[in-house]
Amino acid sequence: MSSPSLRPQTVLKHLAVMCGVAAVLGVVAAGLAIPFAGVAGIAAKETAEKMDSLPQAFEIDEMSQTTKIVDRKGKLITTLYDQNRVYRPLDQISPNMTKALLAIEDYRFYQHGAMDLKGTLRALITNQASDSVQGGSSITQQLVKTTLVYSAKTEAERKAAIEKSTARKIRELRYAIALEEKHSKDWILERYLNAAYFGDGAYGVQAAAKHYFNVNASELNWQQAAMLAGMVKNPTGYDPTNYPDATIARRNVVIDRMAALKVVSRPEAEKLKDADLGLNVQKQRNGCLGSSAEFFCDYVLRYLVKDPAFGETEADRLALLKSGGLTIKTTLDQRFQDAAQASVEDHVYATDQAIGALAMVEPGTGRVRALAQSRPMGDNKKKGQSYLNYLVPQEKAGDSNGFQAGSTFKAFTLAAAIEQGFPLKQTISSPEELTLNESTFAGCPGDGNRVGNHTFHNSTTSGSKDAYTGTRESVNTFYAQLFQITGMCTPYKLAQKMGVKLTAPFGVSFEDGHVCKPSETGCGGAERVPTFTLGVVDVSPLEMAEAYATFGARGEHCDSVPVNEILDANGKVIKKYEPTCEQVMAKGTADAVNDILRGVMEGSGFAAGQALAVPSAGKTGTTQNNKAVWLMGYTPQLATAAMIAGANYSGTPQGLQGQYIGGDYIYTASGSGFAGPMWGDAMKSIDKYLKPKDFHEVDPKVVAGNTVDVPWVGGMTVSKATKVLRNAGFQVQVGPEAYSEYDRGLVAFTTPSGDAAEGSPITIYTSLGPEPKPDPKPEKKPDKKKPDDDKPGNEKPAAVEEEPDFGWEWPTG
Repeated sequence: MSSPSLRPQTVLKHLAVMCGVAAVLGVVAAGLAIPFAGVAGIAAKETAEKMDSLPQAFEIDEMSQTTKIVDRKGKLITTLYDQNRVYRPLDQISPNMTKALLAIEDYRFYQHGAMDLKGTLRALITNQASDSVQGGSSITQQLVKTTLVYSAKTEAERKAAIEKSTARKIRELRYAIALEEKHSKDWILERYLNAAYFGDGAYGVQAAAKHYFNVNASELNWQQAAMLAGMVKNPTGYDPTNYPDATIARRNVVIDRMAALKVVSRPEAEKLKDADLGLNVQKQRNGCLGSSAEFFCDYVLRYLVKDPAFGETEADRLALLKSGGLTIKTTLDQRFQDAAQASVEDHVYATDQAIGALAMVEPGTGRVRALAQSRPMGDNKKKGQSYLNYLVPQEKAGDSNGFQAGSTFKAFTLAAAIEQGFPLKQTISSPEELTLNESTFAGCPGDGNRVGNHTFHNSTTSGSKDAYTGTRESVNTFYAQLFQITGMCTPYKLAQKMGVKLTAPFGVSFEDGHVCKPSETGCGGAERVPTFTLGVVDVSPLEMAEAYATFGARGEHCDSVPVNEILDANGKVIKKYEPTCEQVMAKGTADAVNDILRGVMEGSGFAAGQALAVPSAGKTGTTQNNKAVWLMGYTPQLATAAMIAGANYSGTPQGLQGQYIGGDYIYTASGSGFAGPMWGDAMKSIDKYLKPKDFHEVDPKVVAGNTVDVPWVGGMTVSKATKVLRNAGFQVQVGPEAYSEYDRGLVAFTTPSGDAAEGSPITIYTSLGPEPKPDPKPEKKPDKKKPDDDKPGNEKPAAVEEEPDFGWEWPTG
């Protein structure tokens, strides 16, 4: 049975395919007849069917594009890419570029089909005559090859895409035919211009234009376009950064070709050839290393890689970040970052055996405005470099195991006490040394019984202290007793709610009561201890900035976040990161804390020298043996954690004293005297950008607190008074002796008296009996003044307030 005849257009299509395949196979040569006889018959049909058996479907996936990471105002921080490419549609590419490329690569592109038979025949004849290799592939065929190479997922696929074989040529041709059947010439040319490699890491014409000339693809002139068009043939050999002479020669070949095709006139061509390359090379950074905010950038990438919105696995998410052409709009304020980095580097040198760090977080949003550390990003084996992000805790996609925060933790106890109604003016007798039984510190349910005593020491002042003086002077024995009032659980929970990552002791899980085992994730580290309020817990700067931002936001805690929104390659928003906030304490509580802590920054506080032009508050912190010093300072608009911690080149904590840091020998270190100036230098350079905004006034009801009557026990025996006070719900301790109207050994009075917060420590003063009458005054004699007393330099030295804090060191190991 005879086969039906083919339609004319089908015959022509298959004829082209047959000619193309014949050319590819090398059977077409000068004077060789092409056996097309019988094409309308069965032989032609069989040949056509054979051609149709070749692969037909071919699609070009979305091309890998460069992702940009920018600050809050759109300024570039860095780029990420597998291939440095920025896709541009054809109408955003200079006509000069398209004409130059077509002139040298495929001038009949718009006249022929998938294969330029004329060009292929010419190449084959030339190759045979001269024993040379001249290309004859059309733009469409070149696009197919480029796509196959770029999309290869294995080494075997890559080798198949570039092998010199007839099978590859036939496969590329069939794919080219499939493309031309489905897409327009403009569509194909646009993809080719964006896919082509232009050397020195630049893929696509936009990346090449920016890299070599710092112009957009739409702005390319004739000389620039001719250079780029000439590079397509051999991107490495014609790389102008390495071989400028070869590049000029190749560019001039393109210009001559344009003149021959009358794209430009001959005189214009000669003028173009006389010009130099006019390079303005822009190096394109790939990754965070060397960027304007290295460890902030590192935080952003790790943060996004953990977000399931960008892929099922971390590998999928990272691949999208490096190839998706995204615009990652971060929360970074480059002005703040520059100020923080400059201050850190000035106070702690990269090669010092210490880490200087500054973290800035915006109250009310949690947006991270800056992260700076003294050791720049680099090989950990090189002195003064590190890939470890000491600013961000591991739970938030960082590397920090943390450093003890010293008395900055007192703020959590203070807030918990105020939340429970502790009167701000209530005094507590705070001796220089105080031993307390650990059983008097109530813990969380399931914590178990505590036994033994712990002795607290002051390193500043002692005496009767209230919330203002006890905090401003950082009195350890005051805070030990305040911690007794609150119990250990409440400040611990509050610190967690404010963003501090704490763990549960063995035997209980804080969150749900689950019993913890030593090897279990999420358990371990007995952090609920009587010295919790003195800052024995390891924390990171970002955690502490986030926590103190809660005070600045009047008790509203917001999770720290480094990204505002992400745009796809077309500029469409694909995800927004809105603040995640929760009111974790009463506004009145936060207002009271702010009023107390501003005394540290203003007036006679330890950090008064760092006061800003705008209202500020803060708390200093120093650990035992000076292993770490802190200043937590904040305004209603910005919370900044400043930390300097002793650490050798592997990051192991060590003391600061005895080290040269920032060019100075450190005899002793304190939060106010060491971390304070680093905080101040950064903040004073940016406080002009902070609108003057004051803290809210304290509610008088919060100042007064919630009190109960303190029984009057004057004249009682100490044992009876102790029983009465304890029955009323108070802690009791026996203080010094004092003169009174009562007989010696009886109770003279208590502090506080009248009323006090429930559970307060009440100090009993025992009587020495009535105060003896003074002896008659002796006759006054004139003072004998030494002749040199008034001379300059003989004045009595003024008392110097020393930085407080510590009192106990959490064991390391």
